[in-house]
Amino acid sequence: MPDPKPDAELEPSFLAKRYRAVRAASMTLADPLSDEDCALQSMPDASPAKWHLAHTSWYFETFVLASVIGDYTAFHRDFAFLFNSYYNSVGEQYSRPHRGLLSRPSRAQVVDYREHVDRAMLALLEGRALDAATRSVILLGTHHEQQHQELLLTDLKHLFGQNPTGPTYRESAARPVERRRAPTPVAFVPFDGGLHEIGCDGPGFTFDNEGPRHRIHLEPFALAHRPVTNREYLAFIEAGGYRDPTPWLADGWAKVQEEGWEAPLYWQRRGDTWETLTLGGVREIDLDTPVTHVSHFEADAYATWAEARLPTEAEWEVAATGREVAGNFVENGALHPLPASSRDGAPTQLFGDVWEWTRSAYSPYPGFKPPEGALGEYNGKFMSGQMVLRGGSCVSPADHLRASYRNFFYPDARWQFSGIRLARDRAAS
Repeated sequence: MPDPKPDAELEPSFLAKRYRAVRAASMTLADPLSDEDCALQSMPDASPAKWHLAHTSWYFETFVLASVIGDYTAFHRDFAFLFNSYYNSVGEQYSRPHRGLLSRPSRAQVVDYREHVDRAMLALLEGRALDAATRSVILLGTHHEQQHQELLLTDLKHLFGQNPTGPTYRESAARPVERRRAPTPVAFVPFDGGLHEIGCDGPGFTFDNEGPRHRIHLEPFALAHRPVTNREYLAFIEAGGYRDPTPWLADGWAKVQEEGWEAPLYWQRRGDTWETLTLGGVREIDLDTPVTHVSHFEADAYATWAEARLPTEAEWEVAATGREVAGNFVENGALHPLPASSRDGAPTQLFGDVWEWTRSAYSPYPGFKPPEGALGEYNGKFMSGQMVLRGGSCVSPADHLRASYRNFFYPDARWQFSGIRLARDRAAS
């Protein structure tokens, strides 16, 4: 079990309230979907919406209910196998690339499963004194479910992207935060070099991969005050960025040729106009919002072409620490963006627009040790071959984001709401 942290988030009343809110938000996100929408899987990296709804229930059933309640009766004997994601120490798992073949259980049965788990969980939270370690597992489960809320939407968008009719998830669906005026020309905000501290050890929820807190030496650097926009990225395309191997990493250029990339995922040209698929349907590209659905390879190539580079994750965290977090919240059945923070002479839009690629490989911090037991498989075993993203996107729950949050994907991944913020080296003053 994860080490318990003595803070208000583990208070039983707060935890029960948070559990209810997170579980309800998942169902709100699934409300607009048909049974067919919930069952399909568009690629091995994605999962059906139905699977996300079931797997997050499997977490609470497996790591809380079955562990704490001696006579707990599982909802269905097959679900432990069908909805285990990657926890080898818990048992075998159904093949991830084939989750879309599971026509049974039905969506209705998955909803019944959720309700079964919720009744037991709320009875536990409201009727029994739980130790701090168990409450920590429950708190982790709510953040785990928020990760799957984001995945539900990104996976659904990829599924809709395979449909030539450009389906609409919801007219008011989340999109990068709208601006009242065009963004100002990009400016680079300077930061001092020297010893800095990053990572978390204190109170408040964090995933295990966000610690331990440690010192790191940075050279002086500068960070762009906002993310790269569609207009700026379009200039890269029109300059032949996808035809010239010069700015590309070798693996990136090989992927461009292998996959035939010509623009970010979901972009399509209609005459002289570029359109893109959004969760609100197909729309003309808003040139002044952050470019999204680019891989690490594309982000790095653009940065090189722009005579800049991607920031390291330590640089990004140093710049973001203390900034206001923006993101999305669910109200009246719809996702609404929160405004991004803005300060004179400080980076903005750091949270809640697009996940920002860094040039840092996903690896353990000095002194990192995964928790004992099955939950030690949560993050640590994936620290190979992936790149770190920071900041959160327009489909990230607002209270799920913080400066130390480390997301990670393989460098060719494009289906997440991933974008670009530039950095530059600068001479010491």
